[in-house]
Amino acid sequence: MPWLQLRVNTTREQAERIEDALLFAGAVSVTLQDNADQPILEPGLGETPLWDETLVTGLFDAEVDTGVAEAKAASHLCELLPNARWEQLEDKDWEREWMSHYKPIQCADNLWICPSWCEPPAPDAVNIMLDPGLAFGTGTHPTTFLCLQWLAGEPVQGKTAIDFGCGSGILGIAALLLGADSAMGTDIDPQALLASRDNAVRNGLDPERFPVYLPEKAPAPSASSADIMLANILAGPLVTLAPQLIERTRVGGRICLSGILNSQAEKVKAAYSQWIDFDADGEKEEWVRLSGTRVR
Repeated sequence: MPWLQLRVNTTREQAERIEDALLFAGAVSVTLQDNADQPILEPGLGETPLWDETLVTGLFDAEVDTGVAEAKAASHLCELLPNARWEQLEDKDWEREWMSHYKPIQCADNLWICPSWCEPPAPDAVNIMLDPGLAFGTGTHPTTFLCLQWLAGEPVQGKTAIDFGCGSGILGIAALLLGADSAMGTDIDPQALLASRDNAVRNGLDPERFPVYLPEKAPAPSASSADIMLANILAGPLVTLAPQLIERTRVGGRICLSGILNSQAEKVKAAYSQWIDFDADGEKEEWVRLSGTRVR
């Protein structure tokens, strides 16, 4: 199906108003992108950050009357659209185009992540069948890759694990497929809990081996201290939640923390140093994985 896109260069302050105006004018979707190579590395809790210079793009059916659509958007804004231009979008099967760029990922000699439409390249390895979705964690991001790489090298057979901030459930699922007896997932996003359950079933796991909870509904720490704690979130929450993560990790248990930039690693280490004997850091691009053993 052919498409047109209306691209509007704007500011942080105007971006959401223009997004609403394009939807009002009939856009089937709207995307917001950085328009000046300005990184946003770690938003605060509850924040939806935007860039100082933002590109807002509305996707329209190619048969749209562009003049009418612009006028409708302008009426919603009560002013003309600033710096707007129409462009043709190449006619593609976008679902297949997206699928063509998502390939199996090897995280370790014995561990792969495979989308459901691909044959596993190494059938005798542990293959996590996982499709991109709304919840974070498909293995393509360095932080997820670092955690999976670490987990593949750990003796997980017969142990229990917690996937804290489980997202897609990929870390808990990997632990189970690698031989853990059970895993528990927690996340503040109900969508993540649904994704984790669905992905566990997709990988042939009994949902009872991977129960997932909103944090306030999770079993008390004394009843759920784990042999392996996996937390791939962000540096700020990792620091704030350090006592909770430690409480849920048994003495002698292993812990893996990621979602940490190079510049944040020492701050996160300091928050855990009274309890954890750290291993050497793992690094990929600008991201760091911290791991170690709870000694007290």
